[in-house]
Amino acid sequence: MKTSIQQTESVNVLANKGTCIEFFSAYQDMDVERMLSLCADNGTISFVPLGADYTGKINEVGKGVWSALMDAFPNLDNTVKEQQYNEAKNDVTCKVVIFGKQEKEFAGLPAKGNEFDSEHIFIFRFDESGKVSDINVSWDHDNFVRQLTK
Repeated sequence: MKTSIQQTESVNVLANKGTCIEFFSAYQDMDVERMLSLCADNGTISFVPLGADYTGKINEVGKGVWSALMDAFPNLDNTVKEQQYNEAKNDVTCKVVIFGKQEKEFAGLPAKGNEFDSEHIFIFRFDESGKVSDINVSWDHDNFVRQLTK
């Protein structure tokens, strides 16, 4: 008789991963307010490829970027490919493919009706109450621009 050992994740880990899935569900529904409701009021965000001008409070910088994206890409969507929990940092890393067709100008890029499909890495950190306290977003920005300007 073989005995198998199954490692289970704690309720907090599952809750944090669930919060990430809910965040991307709200993103799919283009519901910025629901996205923000999962975040701490003083939460911070960094859209890494865009530099310091795109680092700040989630409810200001994040809201502005997501609202502009949703306006310019009315069919914006995402697929969560993978989630990984880092116990030492109390964060969840999500590999997410974001895609859509540009219908309006976005960040100085005129609309040409092109579509983009881009893998993003979101790192969500959580406070003691389970709210998102920090989001770090990375992607290949040159590839994103190339897809929209071809």
